[in-house]
Formats: sequence, structure tokens, C-alpha cells
Amino acid sequence: MGLNSFEFPTILLLDEMDVPVTDPANTATSAESDERLDLRSIAKSRRTALIGALFLMATSAIGPGFITQTATFTAQMGAAFAFGILASILIDFAVQLNIWRMITVSGKRAPELANLAIPGSGFVLGFLVILGGLVFNIGNIAGAGLGLNVLTGMDAKIGGLLSAVFAIAIFLAKRAGAVVDRVVVIAGLIMIVLTVVVAFISQPPIGDALRQTVFPDEINFATITTIVGGTVGGYITYAGAHRLLASGTAGVEHVKQVNRAAFNGILVTGIMRYVLFLAILGVVASGVVIDTTGAAANPAAQAFQAAAGEFGLRVFGAIFWIAAITSIIGAAYTSVSFLPVFSAKIVGRRADFATIVFIVVSLIVYLLIGTAPATLMVFVGGFNGLILPIGLSIFMYIGWFRGDLMNGYRYPKWLLVIGTLATALTWYMAVMAVGPIFSLLAT
Repeated sequence: MGLNSFEFPTILLLDEMDVPVTDPANTATSAESDERLDLRSIAKSRRTALIGALFLMATSAIGPGFITQTATFTAQMGAAFAFGILASILIDFAVQLNIWRMITVSGKRAPELANLAIPGSGFVLGFLVILGGLVFNIGNIAGAGLGLNVLTGMDAKIGGLLSAVFAIAIFLAKRAGAVVDRVVVIAGLIMIVLTVVVAFISQPPIGDALRQTVFPDEINFATITTIVGGTVGGYITYAGAHRLLASGTAGVEHVKQVNRAAFNGILVTGIMRYVLFLAILGVVASGVVIDTTGAAANPAAQAFQAAAGEFGLRVFGAIFWIAAITSIIGAAYTSVSFLPVFSAKIVGRRADFATIVFIVVSLIVYLLIGTAPATLMVFVGGFNGLILPIGLSIFMYIGWFRGDLMNGYRYPKWLLVIGTLATALTWYMAVMAVGPIFSLLAT
């Protein structure tokens, strides 16, 4: 009786202190349940990162520069430009599958991997990509300004300013990476749907386009180099792979997932490119003359307006702004991801603030320059096309001769062969096109 009188109040005190009496079996079950929840959370996070990387690459590749280039070259070449679209998709395939795989398997960003393979090459690659990204982002901000000008009638430079502020707000968020993923996915889907609607309205000559996709009436290397540069050149090559690294998706065990994401990204990009080309081709084939050289020329806007009147013009404004804002995000994010090769301190929130500075510098240059926005956006694609073979050459060297950097992974030889062929082709096109590309600045 005496013992019970002491034990009973003790148990009451434990209850009041919320200290549970646990069963070891229940504890084990609870731990297993928590582990399953953690695994599901990790899987969901990784899946979101893969989709985000896919769309970051795709929307970066389908920026205002590409839209302007497509309208300009379709107006000049007609259905023969389809061959340029096909060439860009094939080169995209060879480039992205190699770059994404090498970066994620090694677990290192492009400049760091390059420095390990060829000392000093990472600094050169970093400088060129950041410079190309800055030039590209000036064109992206110009594109955002043009888009809002068409959509609302506001001055293009004010539109560019407001768009840059919107992009900066995204990187001020605490979880900027997650916000970027959501924005590019939603924006990318809206852009694709709107373009398909206009392509359906314009009624392009699909038969002629398909024939000239394989057997073109003419081939223009400056055109192909520019369109390749605008869709896979410069920073765009590394956008998706660097986003995957930031999300923790790295290592040999993720090769299949990375390969699938890269392939799907190329597929989405390729479909969007061809649909946009068809939408503009329908207008050109109908006999509408599109101004591509005037100081205030906006070739794509003219094409969309000719296809669907005032509705088409507003749709163009929306598509152009979405393409521009996602490309501003992609160019800034990826370019800044190269900065740690110069200073290891530029990571985390410091990287976010560096991204904001990058956007601000791009905006200031855009507000100060006098080059016509449409001409500028064609030039930046060509400029990044000239940068592309340099980075590709470094990565092909890594694939063929530095397997020790691949963490024991046996790199597929077929992938290296198509990558090497693409590298040789981009070098040839760059040499052939360098003069015509830089002559754009004089127009």
C-alpha cells in the first residue's frame, strides 16, 4: 500500500509533463513511417527539380531573341528556314545530352570541371559565358520591353525596366530556386499553348515546310549559327545542368533521370521552335511583307497581327513578354552560377544578390544603348553561337581523355561521337558566320 501511494502521484506528474510511455515496436514503426515520408519528400523535390531544369533550359532556348530571329529569317528565307530549325534541334540533342551528363555525373559545375581537365580553361569558359549571358540578357530585357509595348502600349524602355524589377523580385525570395522552377514551368506551358493557337489560325503550307526541312532550297550558315546560338549557345547549354546540381541531383545513380529530363527538354524546345516557325510561315506564304530592317521593326509582331488581327498582336505581346521574362531569369541565374570559379564565396544568398546585380547591369546597358532591339536580339544569338564551340571542345576533351573525372562512370562512345561531330560543325559555322554576325551591329 505504501509503494502504491508513492507511485501513483509520480505517474500523474509524468503525464502532466507530457512524457509519453512508449512501446519499442511502435517507436520502430513510427521511425519507418517518418523515413518513408522523407524519401517521398526527397523524390518529389527531385522530380520538381528535374521538371524545373527541363523548362529552365527550354524557356531559355525559346527567348525573345529566338522569336525575333525566327520571324526575321522566315521572312527572308521562307520554308527553307525549316532546315535551320532541324539543324538547331539536332545540334541541341548532341550538345545537351553530353553537357548535362558530364556535369551531373562529375558533380561539378562546368567551369570547375573544365579547370580540372585543362587548368585555366574554366576561367576562360566562365568569362565567355558570363559575357555572352550579359549580352543576351540585354536582348532579353529589350524583348520584355517590346512585349509589354505591344500588350499595353507602354514605352518599350519602361516595359524593360518593369520586367527587370519583376525578375529581381523573384531572386529576393528566400527560396529563389523553388520560385524559379514554378515560374518557368507555368510560363512555358502558357507560351506553348498561345503559339499553337496562332499557328492553327495562320494555316501554314505544312507540306512545303516538311519537304524543305530535309531538302531546303537554300542553306545559310550565318542563319543557322545565329539560330543555334540563340537556342543552345552560351549560357543556355549549361542552364538545366547547373539547376540540377543546385537541387542536389548529381552522381552516376541519377544518369537515367538526367538523360530523360534532357531529352524531354529538347523535345519540348524542338516542338515549340517548329510551331513558332509554322505560325510565321503561314503569314509569309500568304504574301504579307514583313519589315525586318527598319529601326522600329518588330517582325514577329507583324506576323502575329497579320495572322489574327488585334487578337494576334496581343497574343504576341503576351508570348514575347513570357519568353523574355523566363530568359532574363535563366540568363541571370546560369551566368551567375559560373562566378564561383572566380570566388568560392558567391553561393547561396550571395549568389541570389549577385544575380540581382547582373540583372541591374543588363538593364542599365539596355537603357543606355541606341541599337534597335530587334537587331540587337538577332546579334546576341549569333554572338553566343560563336561562344558555343569553345565550351563544346573542352567538354569533348573531357569525355575522350579525362574519364577519371567521371567518378568511375563509363561514358558512352556513341554520345561522344555525335558530340564531336556537333563540335566540328559549330566550329565550321562559327568561322563562316563571324563576319555577317558582327555586321548586324552596323545596320
